[in-house]
Amino acid sequence: MTRKNLAPWIGWAVIAGLLAACAGGTAPGGGEEKVLNLFAWSEYVPQALLDGFTAETGIKVNYDAYASNEEMYAKIKAGASGYDLIQPSDYWVTLMAAEGLLEELDLSKIPNIDNVDPSLPYDLYDPGHKYSIPYQWGSVALAVNTDKVTSPVTSYNDLWNPEFASRIVLLDDERQIIGMALLALGYDPNTTDEAELDAARDKLLELVPNIRLFDSDTPSTALLSGEADLGLIWNGEGSIAHAEDPAIDYIYPTEGTIFWYDNLSIIRGAEHVDAALAFMDYVLRPEASLLITAEFPYSNPNKAALDLLLDTDPEAYQAYMDFPATNPSAEALAGAYTLVDVGEATAIYDRIWTEFKTATGG
Repeated sequence: MTRKNLAPWIGWAVIAGLLAACAGGTAPGGGEEKVLNLFAWSEYVPQALLDGFTAETGIKVNYDAYASNEEMYAKIKAGASGYDLIQPSDYWVTLMAAEGLLEELDLSKIPNIDNVDPSLPYDLYDPGHKYSIPYQWGSVALAVNTDKVTSPVTSYNDLWNPEFASRIVLLDDERQIIGMALLALGYDPNTTDEAELDAARDKLLELVPNIRLFDSDTPSTALLSGEADLGLIWNGEGSIAHAEDPAIDYIYPTEGTIFWYDNLSIIRGAEHVDAALAFMDYVLRPEASLLITAEFPYSNPNKAALDLLLDTDPEAYQAYMDFPATNPSAEALAGAYTLVDVGEATAIYDRIWTEFKTATGG
């Protein structure tokens, strides 16, 4: 399903200006690359961004989509040919770089890397942006329809309340959901301790009766339609849901929150490296970065973009800064976790996920 996810804080006049700014320029000379094969998250790359890049450079972008990092990794690891650019999250950059699946970046060809907010923790998984440049970032936390849910929801453990039978939507994401169960038990979401992981498996199996559906693409749809009343979702989806129905709140759990960082990386052996580098630099333009946030309202890693928003639309900037899903509080960030590669324990995570999904009917 395709839908336009326009951020509530950016008006149509501003969006029109961004489109104009991103679509200008001249086509490159005849010796430049004319094709870019992008493999990225579904419902996450604005068509206007791709059109603007093509209009300026003459490079056609072929966009294939995936629904999870696991799906992307499996396809690349199996030798999928033809892709130039992928969109891995945080620790997947570390893992894929270590396995020789990513090209080192020539940052001299990505001067807009200087626009990235230096306070964000990219050095946790890719020091110096050796293999990746930021795209968007955010969190996975609780979304609650306060018109339908009258009891307070502040903890992951609240999802296990029997009154929520068949009322919950969850992301279809292995590490996020197992991480939720680990945090609910007081464990680190990156643990490799098999006893702790087995406890998380048992905890998840107890949650099965409360699960209505899994949806990693647009979980806000279930909340807005009334199919689900609460759940664990991406912060951008929380922004969308709240904009359409203010009764839907986005809540950071008391146990802490997993924050994620999505990126662009070039596949080792890519045929169109110059085109990929040009696209990376284009994405890091302030106007282009805001265009992404306007359609998919997650948190923006581009300090120059937020400065531009402040200059052009102070009211929109303040709305972005005031909304907890896009601008988490210091308290939420103090309880932040970032997922890392768990090495050989990945097999345990995979086993738990298979058992859990089987118990829910797939």
